[in-house]
Amino acid sequence: MSKATHDGTVYNKSNNAAFSDVLEKHISRRSMLKTGLGAAGFSLFSGVGLTGCFSSSSSKPDPIPELKLGFDSIACAKKDSVVVAQGYSAQVLAPWGTPINDMAQEWQSDGSNTALDQANSVGQNHDGMYFYSLNDSSTDGLLCINHEYIQQEALHPSGASSDPTSGLRNSAEEIRKEINAHGISVVRVKLIDGSWQVIKNDGYNRRFTAATEMMIGGPLSGHSELVTPFSPTGESTRGTSNNCGNGFTPWGTYLTCEENWPGYFVNTGELSEQQKRIGISTSGGRYGWEDLAGDETEQGSEFSRFNITPMGKGPLEDYRNEANGFGYIVEIDPHDPQSVAVKRTALGRFRHEGCAYGKVEEGKPIAFYSGHDARFEYIYKFVSDALWDPNDADRTDRLTVGAKYMDKGTLYVARFSEDGIGHWLPLTLEGETQTGGNLGDHFGSLAEIILNTAGAADLVGATPMDRPEWTTVDPISGTVYLTLTNNTKRDETNVANPRVNNKFGHIIRWNDSEDSNEFSWDIFVFGAPSDGADDVNLSGLTTSNEFACPDGLAFDARGILWVQTDNSGAMEVKDKTNDQMLAVIPTKLVDASGEADTIHVDNQNELRRFFVGPNGCEITGLTFTPDQKNCFLNVQHPGNWPYSMLATDETPEGETVRPRSATVIIRKDDGGEIGV
Repeated sequence: MSKATHDGTVYNKSNNAAFSDVLEKHISRRSMLKTGLGAAGFSLFSGVGLTGCFSSSSSKPDPIPELKLGFDSIACAKKDSVVVAQGYSAQVLAPWGTPINDMAQEWQSDGSNTALDQANSVGQNHDGMYFYSLNDSSTDGLLCINHEYIQQEALHPSGASSDPTSGLRNSAEEIRKEINAHGISVVRVKLIDGSWQVIKNDGYNRRFTAATEMMIGGPLSGHSELVTPFSPTGESTRGTSNNCGNGFTPWGTYLTCEENWPGYFVNTGELSEQQKRIGISTSGGRYGWEDLAGDETEQGSEFSRFNITPMGKGPLEDYRNEANGFGYIVEIDPHDPQSVAVKRTALGRFRHEGCAYGKVEEGKPIAFYSGHDARFEYIYKFVSDALWDPNDADRTDRLTVGAKYMDKGTLYVARFSEDGIGHWLPLTLEGETQTGGNLGDHFGSLAEIILNTAGAADLVGATPMDRPEWTTVDPISGTVYLTLTNNTKRDETNVANPRVNNKFGHIIRWNDSEDSNEFSWDIFVFGAPSDGADDVNLSGLTTSNEFACPDGLAFDARGILWVQTDNSGAMEVKDKTNDQMLAVIPTKLVDASGEADTIHVDNQNELRRFFVGPNGCEITGLTFTPDQKNCFLNVQHPGNWPYSMLATDETPEGETVRPRSATVIIRKDDGGEIGV
């Protein structure tokens, strides 16, 4: 997620033990204990020397496939084009404004497309995404693409202004265009004559925007705090926004995550405790949508609904509860164009960044992991009540299956301990608080806990982290990886984070115990400039793999881990290179002696830079076709790109193009699998 879109305010006012304090004690002990939880992943540490022992000891681990990276790390780059490893080509696909049907005119380079055009075209600022194969094909499928936020200066012909009276953005038409540029695109794509194309007017194509009606599932469905004039029963809401990270399910649905949604609302009155905790504004929404009059008829409040200040006698007379319909994981069935998306409230309400499920086993519950992307926020896990039935993977009533596994279960939050063991703390009425009571002393129902998930996590003593973002699970070992992008508000130093502030971020990982709420954890790699001091460049990164601010994170089906960056304010790296994507195979990492418990600098060349984006961009979103021969990634908020549909074409010096976020297709010139 772009720094420009990140709310840097700290909303966690709890005194819970900082993760940096835990790290200092953990690392000083050199005690990443096996503790009976086993060994599966291995560290990229060079100077710290932690052990890395993670896989389940109760079953024989899966054999590690014969696999190694088949490309050389590329150099840093600062260009108005993309750069990809030698032997690969990169094509632009589905850039912002691409029509998905005949209701939209073609994208206009002067920004003159209408709100109706935008409602029927690919949205702006692509983020998380996933490819759904049709008929097991690797050349034909559905691409689900998140659209995190908008660039008003590119969206409108006259640019942008936060002042609706300035003449730059002062009509309901322009606000509708902004609303329609948010959300998710579902588009059919095919490989035709060697080039990937969006299939216009395909029956699967559809848009979800910040105005699309969606259902509420789980504990908050029908709750009094979800009642609005639009939804008197509290069972539905309008729209989804700030869709950043994503996920997918074993039964074929798409999960989109509502991240910095609080900034879209304003309460000019007195904030409730949960509104303070999550960060609702008291001065104005991010784009000022609440300031212009729109359709105020038939439950309308098209724009004023973003003003959640209580004005009437109750929730049927104003939109005090509108924001309570946001902050969730949203489930979409891309295979059914008539289906209605569902917000799965049981997975918690916060600034979700990504959602990944753990290893699935017949007869066992499914676990979903998600981070809260803000400084000093938490990592969560949801465990289904229902036990996995493999037959559910083939059902066509996919949202019914989603309700089975995602509407009932237990939500947990993570506490990390210095002995390398962490604990999942239940966010239930019986969940114990730090003061010796339970959450039932503070909340009247599970729905109330979910509504203020972060506040409940404060009470049980969760560990504040450094902006938890994307989560992914190693398909070989089952180890869970999560990016901690940065935290420039950190004011303490220690062995693990010896910087005055954590500008560069790191990647953490863990394995859950099979018979308790414990997990074992370790740090996989620290971001840093290659020329950083030893107490900064803790992982011994070189010019071939230096990076900062890990953000997007995904394993492919073979066990290659792909790391995407959002350099943000880490100028020591940003001045050298644009945002990038690197690759590494964690299960192949061993130290010089062949042991798997400690990693030395000898292994640094196993982390390799594969792709660098154009100037001004962030690299985010990643998915592959089943044959692993087509890699889809997203270039978000580029500065002066794309010049053509060939992503590696550089915009000539002195020329300016209207920037378009886009998906980039990477293919190997010899037709082989990506990365090997």
